[in-house]
Amino acid sequence: MPHAYTEDQLVEQPAIGLFAELGWTTVAALEETFGATGTLLRETKGEVVLGSRLRAALERLNPALPPEAITAAVDELTRDRSAMSLEAANREVYLLLKEGIKVSVPDRERGGQKTERLRVIDWENPANNDFLLVSQFSVTGALYTRRPDLVGFVNGLPLVVLEFKKPGVPARVAFDENLTCYKADIPQLFWFNALLIASNGTDSRVGSLTADWERFFEWKRIEREDEPRRVSLEVMLRGTSARCWSRLLT
Repeated sequence: MPHAYTEDQLVEQPAIGLFAELGWTTVAALEETFGATGTLLRETKGEVVLGSRLRAALERLNPALPPEAITAAVDELTRDRSAMSLEAANREVYLLLKEGIKVSVPDRERGGQKTERLRVIDWENPANNDFLLVSQFSVTGALYTRRPDLVGFVNGLPLVVLEFKKPGVPARVAFDENLTCYKADIPQLFWFNALLIASNGTDSRVGSLTADWERFFEWKRIEREDEPRRVSLEVMLRGTSARCWSRLLT
């Protein structure tokens, strides 16, 4: 019988439940299977983009574009960026998410080809996107396999990584001993990252890829600046869910 006072029971499972309440599909990947009928349809643990979800989202958001343009966009998003610094790779992907991807399509009026901009994420209408939260998502890098507690995928792209500690263990430990390690050992996961969250359930901090701990901050309100200040994982998750779209673009 599992102990009732574990990190999983006290922090991770309540967080998963809250994501589900907020409209995310949730999947447990501790015993993930692989291949065409696998849990996430990944071929290997080295893959960090959920290709089938990405393609389906791009087709839905860009119905006028031909399959070749969708394939070109998928290839651009998922290409190997291991020769770049982590910060440069992340910045490059960020611009693709923000501005869209230029693709070449047939010009049926004038002949030849023309350039169109393909949307990766619908920033105006969040409900048009695909939200998936995966717990215990294993990723293999050049030397090591690491397993973040939760990874939030938007249209198949891993935009959010959350790491937890049980109450009584400082949230900073999740940053120092886990998130920092993950960035070094499985950098491909963070080419797409928009938010990092470290929490022990009560002390919760959110930051960007390049922020040190001193620049991780508490999220104290959900919707309005005049709300009473409250610090908890629930406030952070509800707040980032309600307001992350505008913040991710700044």
